[in-house]
Amino acid sequence: MNRAGDCECDDRPETPLKRCVHDELEHYFEALEGESPVDLHKMVVGETEQALLHFVLQRTGGNQSRAAQLLGLNRATLRKKLRHYGLTP
Repeated sequence: MNRAGDCECDDRPETPLKRCVHDELEHYFEALEGESPVDLHKMVVGETEQALLHFVLQRTGGNQSRAAQLLGLNRATLRKKLRHYGLTP
């Protein structure tokens, strides 16, 4: 097991998306001013998933079948996620 800061994932090629997420997490932690975040994983995954679903729906003109295909989800799963995030019309 690695110590904090010794993450082997740092050796992998960086993508623009990974860099963007890293930078936003840096800003988030700075804004906490030393406080510990609560449910960080749940927050990051939820906000990221919601943004992804919204973006893909826009790109597909609201076509849920096409959006599900692009996301690699079945349409029922997509619809459930859309309801969860309040993204249904």
